[in-house]
This record gives sequence, C-alpha cells and structure tokens, in this order.
Amino acid sequence: MNDQSKTEREYRSVMTRCKDIFTKKNQDYGPSWRILRLPSITDQIFIKAQRIRTLQENGFSKVDEGEVPEFIGIINYCVMALIQIQLGDNKRTDFTAAELTELYDAQMNEVYELLFNKNHDYGEAWRDMRVSSMTDIVLMKLFRIKQIEDNEGVTIISEGVKSGYQDIINYSVFCLIKLGLAV
Repeated sequence: MNDQSKTEREYRSVMTRCKDIFTKKNQDYGPSWRILRLPSITDQIFIKAQRIRTLQENGFSKVDEGEVPEFIGIINYCVMALIQIQLGDNKRTDFTAAELTELYDAQMNEVYELLFNKNHDYGEAWRDMRVSSMTDIVLMKLFRIKQIEDNEGVTIISEGVKSGYQDIINYSVFCLIKLGLAV
C-alpha cells in the first residue's frame, strides 16, 4: 500500500470516529452550538488546543481525558465553524440528524480534498513531525484566526478563517493518526 492510500485509509478511520461523536452529541444536545458566534467557537478550539499543549508539557492530567478526545473536539468544533460560515446569517437551529450529517459530510469532503492536494505537494512530511509541533501549529493558526476575527475578517494578503479551520482539522487528523486512533 502506498503512503497516499495508507493516509486515505487512516484519515477516513479518524473522521468516522469524529463524525460518530459529533452525531451522538447532536442527538444529546441538538444543534445548540448554532447559537455560538465564530469567535466563540474559535475560543472553544483554543481551550482544547491549549489543554493539549499543557498535557504535553506536564506529562499528566488531573482530569481523566487525554489528547485524543481533545483533538476530536478540535476537529468537530472546526466543522461547526465551517458550517456556521456556510450558513452565514441563517439562525436556524431545528436541523434534523440527517441534515446535520449532510452539512458535516459536505465540510469534511472539502477538507479531505484540501488535505490530499497538500499532502501530495508536501510528500507526507507530517509523518516526520512531532505531535507537539503540530499542536503548536494548531495554536499558531488559532492566533491567526483570532487576529482576523479582531480585524472583522479583513485581510491584506492572507487566506481567511475558513482555510485556517480547514488546516487545523488536517493537523488534528495527523495528530490522531500519530497517536494511534486510526485503524
């Protein structure tokens, strides 16, 4: 099996786990996250990424959850942010489970294409990176997103927040693969 098909299999495995949790949480809570503005979602992602970094630096946690559930949370919050961007000013909160699944899949398909285009160009470089380095990159991308949000979405030369969320998903998937989540 070549590296690209191995990555594809691992990526799909991770995303199946993330989608399963997203679906179950939406069954429990409904799409209550729809009330969140993008900066609030960004802050939720930041909290999770910062916790991962603290776990990596301290080597232990006082709460019985490690890096894996936090990376899954980052991915799912990023998907929520991408859905919020897609829906724009639509304040609807009465989505069916099927509609939410369709919205989730649409975002993940777009992110999947981006990942494989970049992965092809970068030659699977992420496989030689440390999870801690990718965590730092996620945090850096979050600071960039926060700055763009503080600038009311205006950028001079940079990509917008959407590409930042997509990149964060991909780095988080890579981390989960390296942490052994993929089967």
